[in-house]
Amino acid sequence: MTDQVDLREAVNAVSDVVQNRPRPLRNFDQIHMKVGDMVMQSEIVADWADGKRLAFIGDGDAISVCVAYLRARDVLNFGPTRITVFDFDERTVQAVKRFADKERIEHLDAHLYNVLDPFPQMPEFDLFYTNPPWGASNAGESVNVFVDRGIEAIKRTGEGMIVIADDDERPWPKVVLANVQRHASRAGFYVSRMQRKLHRYHLDDDPDLLSCNLYISSLPDNAPILTPSEPIATERLTNFYGMDQPPTVRYVREKKRPDYGKAPDEEYFVELFGGE
Repeated sequence: MTDQVDLREAVNAVSDVVQNRPRPLRNFDQIHMKVGDMVMQSEIVADWADGKRLAFIGDGDAISVCVAYLRARDVLNFGPTRITVFDFDERTVQAVKRFADKERIEHLDAHLYNVLDPFPQMPEFDLFYTNPPWGASNAGESVNVFVDRGIEAIKRTGEGMIVIADDDERPWPKVVLANVQRHASRAGFYVSRMQRKLHRYHLDDDPDLLSCNLYISSLPDNAPILTPSEPIATERLTNFYGMDQPPTVRYVREKKRPDYGKAPDEEYFVELFGGE
């Protein structure tokens, strides 16, 4: 990162993205990052992925769109050459596509995809990013599922950034971090960096919970993945979205095309002067 970022322009650009993204569904662990931290995270991701092909394994926060938009608006002079989002929420997928079309961002795209299904045959990526369900009720196995799909996206050679809970006072984030690092190691990756306690969220029942960026990199002798992708085994799905919440939904479908910049008609009604 060579030039100082215009903070006002960056915040305004991220605000445009926030206006476009759908509301989070808490029962699927969709919890949005706060805007100030989104600005910081977008710059971090853009710098890390500069000149690379980047896959997002899920992206309710819309960091993918922020990274692409900040580059398109010349707020940043660095960033990925290709960004592709894979998400099971059709609202998220269509929001990415609409924004990319509206702003003429040709290197940003999205596909409807559930991580429980085999990963689709796609051109190879260099990096993956994921902010998955944090696995408080399954010791991080839900995180590992998303990590596995990211590793498939980069064909087991490259790097990944995993956004994961980070807290010194609670035991479960430590257990999750240890299990995710152990799982990545078994897949031929090592922890190359960790940026601790970076992000806050709009989480009413736990507003002080933070997350970190955990970076993993492939070992030099990793062989590319050549075998076909497989569905996720049933035994890995226990408490996937929280205690006694296994995944039963394949896709979240969009009922109608909303305008995320305006309040929907269902949210309000008007009362006229004169009682009419």
